[in-house]
Amino acid sequence: MRDLDLTTLRLFVSVCETRSIARAGAQASIVGSAISKRLAQLEDTLGTPLFVRRRRGVVPTAAGETLLEHARAMLGSVNRIERDMAAYAGGMRGHVRMLASASVMAESLAEDVADFLQDPAHRNIRVDMEERVSPEIVRGIREGVASIGLCWDAADLEGLQRRDYRSDHLAVVAHPSHPVARMREVRFEQLLDHEFVGMPALSAVQLLLAREATAAGKPLVHRVLVSNFDAALRVVRAGLAISVVPAEVAQPFTEAYGLCLMPLADPWAKRRFAICFRDEASLSPAAQLLVAHLEKLARRD
Repeated sequence: MRDLDLTTLRLFVSVCETRSIARAGAQASIVGSAISKRLAQLEDTLGTPLFVRRRRGVVPTAAGETLLEHARAMLGSVNRIERDMAAYAGGMRGHVRMLASASVMAESLAEDVADFLQDPAHRNIRVDMEERVSPEIVRGIREGVASIGLCWDAADLEGLQRRDYRSDHLAVVAHPSHPVARMREVRFEQLLDHEFVGMPALSAVQLLLAREATAAGKPLVHRVLVSNFDAALRVVRAGLAISVVPAEVAQPFTEAYGLCLMPLADPWAKRRFAICFRDEASLSPAAQLLVAHLEKLARRD
C-alpha cells in the first residue's frame, strides 16, 4: 500500500464531518473536483469504498468510519509534533506532557507545576497537563502518549517505574439537614443506606467505593451521576444526595456552601498517589527536573 499523505487525510476527515465534498472544498479553498479525485485515489489505495454517494451529499461506509477514527488520531499526533517543534523553534528548550487523574488535578498538581515553572531556571520549559482516569493514564504512559503520569498508586503500574507523590483523605460531604451530617465518626458502610452522587465509573474514587460496597454486601445507590467534583458538591448543596470526595478538594466548597465535611474513618480512605513513567533514563532533561520537583514536594507533604 502506498503511503497516505496528510493533505488527503485532512480532506477526508473534513468530508466525513461535513457530509459534503462541496462544503469541505469551500472550507479548504479547494475545488470539489480536486477533492473527489483525491478521495478516489484514496479508495483505490486502500482497496475499499469509503463513501456512499447520495443526491444530497456523502456518507462514510463502515470502512470509512474506521479510517476516520485512525485519521483523527494520526492528525492529532501530527498537530502535537508541529506544536512541539514550533516551541523549540521559538526558543523553548523543554516540553513535558503529563496525564493526571481528576483528584490529582483538583488537589495540588496545578500549584506544584506552577511552582516548578516559576523557577527562573525553568522559564524555557513548557508543561501540558491532561485529565484522564487512572487506567487510561497507565495505558497512555505505556503507549508513549505522555512522558509522566500521576494517578492513584493502587492502579496497575506493572512494567512502569514509579515515585511517591502526595496523599489525600476521602470524606463524606452532606447538606446540614441530611441525617449523615449528625454523625460523629463516619465509616463508609454506615453511608450505604443513603443515596449518593455518582462519578464516572472508571474514576479511582468510584472504583474504590464500588469495591467497598461489594465487600460490605450492600448496593451503592446513585441518585445523580455527574462528571466532576464541582458538580457533585453542587448536587449535595441542593440536598439531593451525599458524596464521597477527597477532603482536600471539598474543603473550599464546603466552607463556601455551608456543607458538612466528615473524613471517613476507614483505613482505605487515606490514599497515596504515584508518579509513573516508562524509564527514568529515557525521560527528557525537563521531565527529569519536573519529576524531581514533584518528589521533593511529596516528601514535604
